[in-house]
Amino acid sequence: MAKAKILIAEDEPASRSGLQELLTSWGYAVTAAADGQEALEKASELQPSLIIADLVMPKMDGIALLRTLKTDATLPSLIILTGQGTIETAVQAMQEGAYDYLTKPVDIGRLRVLVEKAIERGAVLKEVRLLRHQVRHLGRFGRLVGDTRAMQEVYRLLELASPSTAPVFIWGESGTGKELAARTIHDLSPRKQGPFVPINCAAIPETLLESEIFGHEKGAFTGATERRMGYFELADGGTIFLDEIAEMKVSTQAKFLRILQEGSFRRLGGTKELRVDVRVVAASNKDPVHAVRDGLLREDLYYRLNVFSIYLPPLRERREDLPLLIGSFIDEFKEKYGTAVRSVDARTLALLTSHDWPGNVRELRNVLERAVLVAQGNMITSADLPPNFSSQRHGPTTEFDIPVGITIDAAEKSLIMKTLERTNQNKTRAAEILGISLKTLHNKLVRYREEASSLVDAQE
Repeated sequence: MAKAKILIAEDEPASRSGLQELLTSWGYAVTAAADGQEALEKASELQPSLIIADLVMPKMDGIALLRTLKTDATLPSLIILTGQGTIETAVQAMQEGAYDYLTKPVDIGRLRVLVEKAIERGAVLKEVRLLRHQVRHLGRFGRLVGDTRAMQEVYRLLELASPSTAPVFIWGESGTGKELAARTIHDLSPRKQGPFVPINCAAIPETLLESEIFGHEKGAFTGATERRMGYFELADGGTIFLDEIAEMKVSTQAKFLRILQEGSFRRLGGTKELRVDVRVVAASNKDPVHAVRDGLLREDLYYRLNVFSIYLPPLRERREDLPLLIGSFIDEFKEKYGTAVRSVDARTLALLTSHDWPGNVRELRNVLERAVLVAQGNMITSADLPPNFSSQRHGPTTEFDIPVGITIDAAEKSLIMKTLERTNQNKTRAAEILGISLKTLHNKLVRYREEASSLVDAQE
């Protein structure tokens, strides 16, 4: 097998030669450059799998090199070397696409792990290109479904964050798919063969949370009859997902700073430093800025986690995705339960579209799972929805009667006026429910006004 190619861009001769010798001894084919401009020229010829670049260099610094390389579709992984005083700039480089950064003097053990994982990134990027194809043709990205503009932005951030080792903060209302997004990040990362360990911080009693996450030694507290590994040890080599992190006690949050900064911790009641290689993805159903302001989330922890921030929109803000989501869930459940259901009828689709979905995608999934099980034919009807589903808690009913003998034009007018009533005269929302353009709705309303005006004139 051919050796992986690594390019070093470092203006300090001793550091440059030391890195070259070290990486060569690990079995890589290593080329060195004395500044960013030379590295750019050599990268074009060499096509390396990885570039290790100093942040501060003459002619072209590390960030400028990264920005120039980003225009190339085959951008290699890039690790930034930085001094303590420029860590903030190194984080900026990660936000722009760098794989990770290392502070000087370089930790040899961490360097070796990062190099191995950064080179694996190439295979991950091939999978990302396949997912781009799925988004264009199927409206899917990994475990997520939807092709609205809001979801396209989510996919862009997931694609950018996944190959990195940087922490990610995902936020959005309950049921929007935060764990699915976290699993997608894991699946698209070089850690995908490692464990994915999800933790619901709100579901673990506060008295047990620290022990569950960090582990404990025998005798650490009453009932600790044996040593126990915590979630961080179980996630070594993989990803840990801290759901609802703002529900964790602030004093416990402080302990995460050390893990994020140094990759080490102690079990509860222990004295030995344990090192792990874990990628942290955190989530909250609260706006993190508001959580920090209200004292629920430590500001220093938030900024450390917030290298990548991904907002998942509620379902009511992306109703156009409902047909895709409905089709996806029906396919899942008809296979799971062996039913003949293949779709929903038009009236049921209108009811599902007009619902506010306070429980978001999770609520939709539950509604459709029940509907698939109770449906009698190959179509889900309104009768298959949960009891009182069509009865809205606010505003007028979604149902109305059309008397026999009425013309199609009159029925259409009645439907349009009732829909406008249901949406509190929100024409944009009404057009979405009716499945027509806003311009078409506007033209019909103008015609109705003109007809009403003509009728009044005739009567006078």
